[in-house]
Amino acid sequence: MAEKKNTGSPTGEPLYLSVGFLRRPHGLQGEIIMDLHTDFPERMKKGRNLYVGEKYKPMTLTNVRPHQAGLLVKFKGIETPEDAGLYRNQWVFVQSKDVPLPDGQYYKHELIGLKVVDENGNPLGELAEILETGANDVYLVRDDSGRELLLPNIPSVILDLDVGARSMRVHLLEGL
Repeated sequence: MAEKKNTGSPTGEPLYLSVGFLRRPHGLQGEIIMDLHTDFPERMKKGRNLYVGEKYKPMTLTNVRPHQAGLLVKFKGIETPEDAGLYRNQWVFVQSKDVPLPDGQYYKHELIGLKVVDENGNPLGELAEILETGANDVYLVRDDSGRELLLPNIPSVILDLDVGARSMRVHLLEGL
């Protein structure tokens, strides 16, 4: 997901989450090619309200169909390739409050700031950053002195995650 300035609430929660990127017009009816940037492409359907561009212009999908690795989308009021071209190279967003995740899944922004403790309850610091790697995410934990610890997001390391209590219990591997 793309990070945008001024998109967060006072508590740091993003108000908007990127779900796609508009490329270029396609055909003569006002459709535009959209690359998907969501784990839930099935949510992109007719009638869905989306927000386009840096100013988060509200727009409603009137047609959606598969196209190569992405989608061809049509928005209400967009009837020509010239109309669609006005939205070329723009990010597409949803409001985070409109896209709840299944139980046990969390948005990455919800994890930042969790207090991290080892399996004995000893404080290790705070989850400061999530690094995306090919195999699994890696959590960067930073303590008050600035010391950093890297923890792979794998079941043998991440023992317990309680977003409500803002805590994560981990098992340290040898050498950490």
